[in-house]
Amino acid sequence: MPSELFDLSGKRALVTGGSRGLGKAMARGFAECGADVMICSRHEEELQAAVAEIQEGLDVAVHYQVADMSNRESADQLAKAALDTFGTVDILVNNAGVNKPQPIDEVDDETWDWTVEINLTSIMRLTRALVPKMKEQKWGRVIHISSVLGVGSKPGRNSYSATKASLLGLAKASALDLGEFGITVNCIGPGPFLTDMPLNLLNAEQQQEFSDITALKRWGQPRELAGPAIFLASEAGSYVTGEMLLVDGGAFARAL
Repeated sequence: MPSELFDLSGKRALVTGGSRGLGKAMARGFAECGADVMICSRHEEELQAAVAEIQEGLDVAVHYQVADMSNRESADQLAKAALDTFGTVDILVNNAGVNKPQPIDEVDDETWDWTVEINLTSIMRLTRALVPKMKEQKWGRVIHISSVLGVGSKPGRNSYSATKASLLGLAKASALDLGEFGITVNCIGPGPFLTDMPLNLLNAEQQQEFSDITALKRWGQPRELAGPAIFLASEAGSYVTGEMLLVDGGAFARAL
């Protein structure tokens, strides 16, 4: 039955960067499908408000943990908190990310290291910490939130595109490591979504350019990423692994 394919009752999900935007939308989607959820970000007040939104009207548990994914100790503490709370994490969504545009000849070491730490290294560390329990239970879902700028790019997105492209390589390798244990590992590549990160980086003209390149001629709403995430997190996506699912409003349908 379709309802059984997407049923996440009894599952436990951890979503990084879950206090706003895409992370909060995916966490709410998992909760609506019956999963207990933990979200994290750096800001406790935002997390508390997000927990209330995610849990509203639902009979599921929603937890939060303050975590700075640029700090390795904090990332390790997040993994421990999730395991202490849930016993195991069935669904891991590595969503936290940063983007500071710089042309290649202006990339500074501090920005590069900061971007790599959050967008790539913290994801490896968190996945490494949580998959042993998934292997024990012979079931798990790992979803890295990459970007369309991981398969294409725009001027100045050197650090961001490099890390987001690397997530696909990480997913493919991990999929081969973990497939025999019933664990899938995939990427979602969002296109232009109405979230704080792109809207803070782009002026009105640039925002319109992003809208114009999509087939749907509009930006995506965060809620529109919940469905693809639920698909990959549930039995509906059980035979999909090592892949990048582009959710871009048809931007990459355009040849020129």
